[in-house]
Amino acid sequence: MSSKNRLDLIEGSLKDSVQAIRGIDSGQLQRIANMIVGCYRNGGKVMLCGNGGSASQAQHFAAELICKFRRDRAPLSAFALTNDSSILTAQANDVGFETVFERQVEAHGKKGDILVALSTSGNSPNVVRALKAAERKSIRTIAFTGKNRRCKVANVADEVLFVESDDTPRIQEAHLVAGHIICDLVETEFASKKH
Repeated sequence: MSSKNRLDLIEGSLKDSVQAIRGIDSGQLQRIANMIVGCYRNGGKVMLCGNGGSASQAQHFAAELICKFRRDRAPLSAFALTNDSSILTAQANDVGFETVFERQVEAHGKKGDILVALSTSGNSPNVVRALKAAERKSIRTIAFTGKNRRCKVANVADEVLFVESDDTPRIQEAHLVAGHIICDLVETEFASKKH
């Protein structure tokens, strides 16, 4: 690849990423943050799930909530359903990979909690099943996905953050920015309030 082609690729990627991020609805980010703040104020916890890059983002967001984003505060209860390799492999081996998050929602989730599900396609079977399990337990749900408004998570989640792209890297980049903003907003409500 020539130097000019490399520069074109870089510039194109930067432009596409900025465009995807700019398409995020700031009012929706505020609504999602309010949902999470309400969950915490009522003694709930946040569970997160996703596959591949979305799995690492689920873990990233959980870390921001537990540790801190910018400010000193008490920890907020959050965990990614991707963390325990023994649970994931046992359930996948014995029952099926599509049930690995659903089973954990059934085990740990309770009314008043929130499930945040990340799926760039919006059609990941294990993510959809986790959302349905949450619905059965009256757990509020938030989905992060791409631009396909006819995807399966859109039919199940209470709140769906669509990124106006069908390019997985651009969707994931926008999810990261959205997640950081949400964590920042949530944290402002709890900063310097020791529990």
